[in-house]
Amino acid sequence: MASPYKIMRLLLFFDLPMTTKEERRIYSKFRKYLINNGFTMIQFSVYVKIFPNRISLFQYIETLKRNLPSRGSIRIMAVTNKQYEKMLILVGDKTIQEENITEDPLVIL
Repeated sequence: MASPYKIMRLLLFFDLPMTTKEERRIYSKFRKYLINNGFTMIQFSVYVKIFPNRISLFQYIETLKRNLPSRGSIRIMAVTNKQYEKMLILVGDKTIQEENITEDPLVIL
C-alpha cells in the first residue's frame, strides 16, 4: 500500500449559473464529466478524486482545464491523503462513496 503522504486528493468546488435551460445543460454536462472521470460528490458542488501521486494529479489538472465551462466559479485544492483523513465532519456522516473509496486499488462492495 502506498504512503498516505504520497497519495493525493483533488478537491473541486464549483458554482455554475443555472438560470437558463442552456446553463442547466452546461451544469449537467460538467457534473457528468466529473463523475465519469472518477470524482465523488462529498457535498453539493464539492467533489473529490484520489490520485496515486502528485505527478498524476498535476497531469490530470491540465486535462481538467480543457474541460471547464466558460462561466461560473471553479476552484481546486490538492491535499495529501493524510491531510484529507484529518478532515473534521461537524454535522452529518461520511457518504457511502467516502466509506468505500480508498487508496486501495481493489474495492469490494
